[in-house]
Amino acid sequence: MRRSDIKNALICAGLTFCSCIVVAGIVFVAVVEKRKSLGQGQGGLETPSIVYSTEAALETMENSDKSELELSEMLETENATEEVKDGVTYLSYRVKSGDMIGKIAERYGVTEDTLLSVNNIQNSRTLQINQYLRIPSMAGILYTVNKDGETVKDVAERYEINADDCAYVNKVDIDGSLKAGASLFLPGARMDFTTRQEINGDLFVKPLHSYYYLSSYYGYRTSPFDSSRRTFHSGIDMAAYQGTLIYPALSGTVAETGYSAVYGNYVIITHHSGYKTLYGHMSKILAKKGQVVNTATQIGRVGSTGMSTGPHLHFTVYKNGKTVNPLSLIK
Repeated sequence: MRRSDIKNALICAGLTFCSCIVVAGIVFVAVVEKRKSLGQGQGGLETPSIVYSTEAALETMENSDKSELELSEMLETENATEEVKDGVTYLSYRVKSGDMIGKIAERYGVTEDTLLSVNNIQNSRTLQINQYLRIPSMAGILYTVNKDGETVKDVAERYEINADDCAYVNKVDIDGSLKAGASLFLPGARMDFTTRQEINGDLFVKPLHSYYYLSSYYGYRTSPFDSSRRTFHSGIDMAAYQGTLIYPALSGTVAETGYSAVYGNYVIITHHSGYKTLYGHMSKILAKKGQVVNTATQIGRVGSTGMSTGPHLHFTVYKNGKTVNPLSLIK
């Protein structure tokens, strides 16, 4: 190759590199400016007595985002060991980098439900490297007897599994009376769909379908109205443009709409399995009390009403009256 050709090639490469740097800089500035244009979008001291005058179950603003329960028996070595309980053999497995519940379950010929249930995993996203899992020799789930007098036959019928297999595995009589609190391994049983969605964080969809960014997370934070104070934030703040449409995160029924000094214009929706959701600081409410809604129903528009520093949606999730971190449930 001639020297002039090499020189021209180097010049072209240099120009291409510079162009990429310029484009990347423009994109970065655009993102920063977009966020600046949305402002801080935080708010809400979340004083429960201000908004929940008619819903006693929602008045307790407690942090119920519990960490995953650790196994009581931690092995001292990395080698798998066996534990035999009734008719089921358990292996111990230490989680490695790159492991996922589904991959581990497939490797050992069980279901995801099996590992989630046996290890009492409340959130599959929190699986940790070096965490130990118990892996049973067959697929199934653990069941805790609800009340005295239940029988294996009753439980098997409810979960649509073979009662004889269940009685054999647990070394109990098929028609024998069980005591409340007793634990059974149900071979071949599966978790219900809702429970599986909860654990895998797929139960809710995002209530904003267009651009937003998280301006405040769930949990304790420095108050946006008084920097000397730390307050508990019962939901997440999603900063978005004024007027952005808001949708339910899950199908349900509108339980309440109104205005409060804290949340401004708000909507509360009840869902199945003890869930309720709150949408606050709306500029306009588009839903009515008693209305049946789904994830495509427009229930309001983003605003800055109530205690707010800028346009945003305050989104809270309640499970049986207690707040949980919405990010653990959103797809």
